[in-house]
Amino acid sequence: MRVAFVHDWLTGMRGGEFVLKELIKLFPDSEIFTLVYKKGVLEPEIEKKKIHTSFIQRLPFSQKFYRHYLPLFPAAVEEFRFEGFDLVFSSSHCVAKGAIPPPGIPHICYCHTPMRYAWDLFPDYFGNHGGIKRIFINSVMRALRTWDVASSVRVDLFIANSSWVRERIKRYYGREAVVVHPPVDTNFFQCEKREAEHFLTVSSHVPYKRLDLLINAFLQLRDLKLIVVGSGPLYRRHKRSAGKNVELIPRVSRRELKELYCSATALLHPAKEDFGMVMAEAQSCGVPVIAYREGGALDIVREGTGEFFFPQSSQALVEVLRKFKPESYEPVKIRENALRFSTVNFRAKILKLVEDTVK
Repeated sequence: MRVAFVHDWLTGMRGGEFVLKELIKLFPDSEIFTLVYKKGVLEPEIEKKKIHTSFIQRLPFSQKFYRHYLPLFPAAVEEFRFEGFDLVFSSSHCVAKGAIPPPGIPHICYCHTPMRYAWDLFPDYFGNHGGIKRIFINSVMRALRTWDVASSVRVDLFIANSSWVRERIKRYYGREAVVVHPPVDTNFFQCEKREAEHFLTVSSHVPYKRLDLLINAFLQLRDLKLIVVGSGPLYRRHKRSAGKNVELIPRVSRRELKELYCSATALLHPAKEDFGMVMAEAQSCGVPVIAYREGGALDIVREGTGEFFFPQSSQALVEVLRKFKPESYEPVKIRENALRFSTVNFRAKILKLVEDTVK
């Protein structure tokens, strides 16, 4: 089967790209279509594929400032042509699901989230603008929302990465979806020994991740240490505001990340996440998770594998951390919970859905 994978953009390895890496393994003759591609920043399994890019790729500074071309994204994804393919499979958190398949060719969408910028996270990305700029942004977003809903009819089967996203697909598109959680390399993410030395967060420094909440909490918990792994536009601001007990590390290797999991007292996750792969990776290492009680965390954290805090505030997190007893958690039980997200389970579920759709 020749499969055309459509992915929003390929500018680094984040959760969506790790899902794509597993998807393309299932179909050796597949090709990838994406708005923008930055060579040399992806896993070899993706880089060796034939990758088609849109006209966004040829625009000035597109590999760094591609999000500035957001109003052009629908036109860019609609320009792709898929003649000769048996299946269009989009991996979408923005516009990829709007790709237009040829007549008679099925379209499956693995939806990481309905367009993040246009719906419930609009205030996080664009809430600080006023005046004429805000009027322009609101106008653009209304058009994007209209296109986002209209283009959802091009999808024959929606796969949601969590129950939370399934509900959002129903709310915004009026469509049902099957939940298949993202794959976690549970063979790699496991610990020979666990030594609780610090609390850990793995996250990009963008507004909705709410790292400000964590930093403010640890200003009150100066006897505890927090390590924050990740980079992003708010990195410098967070570094300036962090106390001496908070260490910020912009990037680590995969092996270094596993070592940080294995030495963590708990993984802290303050964001309302669509799924939250780092929570599943941490639990695969036997690490309890303390998460904000909304979003994908509700699929991941079960009784005996972590705790929730609510509301989404520093004070609520402080209260949980002050009562937290890491010795009450069993690493084996936590890891068993994470095995639900293994790559083996993911591949089997995807192949069954493809088989049922392409007949």
